[in-house]
Amino acid sequence: MSYQNILVPVDDSPISYAAVEHARSLAKLSGAKVTVLSVVAVDPFVGVDFYQVAPAITDHFMQAEAHAKNQLQEIAQSFSENGVDVTTKIHHGIATDGILFVADEIGADLIVMGSRGRTGVKRLLLGSVARTVLTESHIPVLIVKQ
Repeated sequence: MSYQNILVPVDDSPISYAAVEHARSLAKLSGAKVTVLSVVAVDPFVGVDFYQVAPAITDHFMQAEAHAKNQLQEIAQSFSENGVDVTTKIHHGIATDGILFVADEIGADLIVMGSRGRTGVKRLLLGSVARTVLTESHIPVLIVKQ
């Protein structure tokens, strides 16, 4: 099977960068275009007049957005240098929802993402973005492990 449109969600983890490497290799082999996605978490107090009383929170989200933009720019440059057609996207919200939404929005036919491989209590308490995407996605998901 040849993929045409690969989605790669990233964060700051080393395993995320390993997923980027896999996606770049697959894209080069298949001639696919790649969308690299960063999901910036939305504050649970959205809709509340919270930002007027807590400017530090506003600054935090602005810094997170700026960091995501810089990270995406660096990753996109590495794809471009390797002759891979790449776009970047930032989505605001919950990671799993954002990944699935953007996959549908761009018509992705593969999601390549990293998984830290948490087990036991850590997985129970922290959940697993990769596991949720894997179970809820209607398209193939390639999970890159540490």
